[in-house]
Amino acid sequence: MKFVVKQVEVSPERPHGLNYSLSLHDEDGKRLLGFDNAHPVHETSGPGARTRIEYHHKHKGKRVRFYVYADASTLLADFWTEVEAILQKRSTP
Repeated sequence: MKFVVKQVEVSPERPHGLNYSLSLHDEDGKRLLGFDNAHPVHETSGPGARTRIEYHHKHKGKRVRFYVYADASTLLADFWTEVEAILQKRSTP
C-alpha cells in the first residue's frame, strides 16, 4: 500500500485543501486499487453531451470511476473496505 497526502491551497478542484493518492499494489508493484484526486477525470455520454469533470475518483484495474468525497474519514473507510474485498477475492482459490 502507498499513501501520499499533501496539504494544498483550497481550489475548486480540491475544495478540502488536500491532494491525495491511496493505492494497493500486488507483489510485482502493479496497482490493483487507487483512490486519488491527482488529475481530472472526464465523462461524456453520447454526441453533444455535456462533459463532467471531477478530480475525486478511483482506479480499479483499468476502470476509472468517479468517487464522491465526503471527508477524510469516509475516504479511508471506503478505501479499506475495497482493500478487504480485493484481498478476500485474491485469497479465495
